[in-house]
Amino acid sequence: MIWLVVDVMFDVIRWLIIARIILSFLPMFIRIDPYHPLIRFVVEITEPLMAPFRKLIPPVGGLDLSPIVLFLVLQFLHTLVKQLLFMILY
Repeated sequence: MIWLVVDVMFDVIRWLIIARIILSFLPMFIRIDPYHPLIRFVVEITEPLMAPFRKLIPPVGGLDLSPIVLFLVLQFLHTLVKQLLFMILY
């Protein structure tokens, strides 16, 4: 049961980051309201996760690479948490 909770938690975070990446490209194609509640929710959840990486890795040619690094860190943390849970529970 706890495995499922951990997996779902990390999956939700990953999907929110993907939504944030898509939202960052949408203004080039269509006009979006940055104050829409759904957009604000995605930004407010993902910004605290992305901001530290954005400070470490400046944009390259206007492209923000922080989500890629964040994905790698999340994958590492996901594996670490599951291994720790395995050691504690079994």
